[in-house]
Amino acid sequence: MGILTTVVGSYPVPDWLIALPSEQGLRDAMAVILKTQENAGIDVIADGELGRFDTDHPETNGMIEYFVKPLGNVREQVTRSDVAAFRKDAGMSFRVRPSAVVDGPLDEGSLDLPGDFSLARALTSHKLKFTLTGPHMLCKTLLDNHYGSYADLSNALADVLAAQVAEIDADVVQVDEANLPGHSEEWEWALEGMNRILDKVQKTPAVHLCFGNYGGQSIQQGSWQNLIDYLSGLHADHVLLELAHRGNWELPALKEIDTKVRFGLGVVDIKTNVVESAEEIAQRIDATAKVIDLERIAYINPDCGFWMLKRSVADRKIEALVAGRDLYEKAGG
Repeated sequence: MGILTTVVGSYPVPDWLIALPSEQGLRDAMAVILKTQENAGIDVIADGELGRFDTDHPETNGMIEYFVKPLGNVREQVTRSDVAAFRKDAGMSFRVRPSAVVDGPLDEGSLDLPGDFSLARALTSHKLKFTLTGPHMLCKTLLDNHYGSYADLSNALADVLAAQVAEIDADVVQVDEANLPGHSEEWEWALEGMNRILDKVQKTPAVHLCFGNYGGQSIQQGSWQNLIDYLSGLHADHVLLELAHRGNWELPALKEIDTKVRFGLGVVDIKTNVVESAEEIAQRIDATAKVIDLERIAYINPDCGFWMLKRSVADRKIEALVAGRDLYEKAGG
């Protein structure tokens, strides 16, 4: 079947949707984003994460609040004392406030991931990916007044998310973690929560890991070498890793990951407006294939989501992604 192309998830929200947010506008924007990827030749597409779009707060992309605020026994109103308690955690120093406060045992509340996925599923017959934020990152953004440990809170979040993931028939379900790469010492309890979700995926489970992206900047520091045991222990078909922005100096570390886990190679740098050429994409595939078995490269993809870029840039990058894959395979790769 060869190497497939996919996106990580997010896409620039169309300006007209932000200007005039509505349920009909949201559906129209989702249709445009899906069709744009289809036209570019992307093999497994995504809804641009517009399923998380809040018509009342169109300025956010919903990576955190969308998942935690609807949950039962989670308080959205954050007091000054809550903020003070949260700021004692140096691991989330880039956040000024907690996303919410956990005051009791979690339940799904009004969260409805299968319902949100159905919006995109109705708009395309193409192979479709559904993405969600992982329990490690979610628990780190919450102020916990109930569980007493990150591990217990992470597992509780994982169980709520897993129950809903079990009802989603996406071709790929991808769980995103953008905090763990900078806190690799937490990998053991992070792995338990992640696998609780992956084990409930109906079709193909995947994990995306990156070092964060806000305003084109990395938020976390670290290396993939520090996460070999975590990556090897994932119950995932493949892991999508940020590699293009960081360079290929970490490629030897990928060889150490258990061979049961395949790769989604980050070959498009989303932290720059410069659009890669097909030749650059093909070269990045070739450089990796010389280090690890070609059969382990399941997908090529951007490093992260596109939500911080302009649509014109994102569209050209996904076109380059497909062209680069085709050029590599034409050359006999």
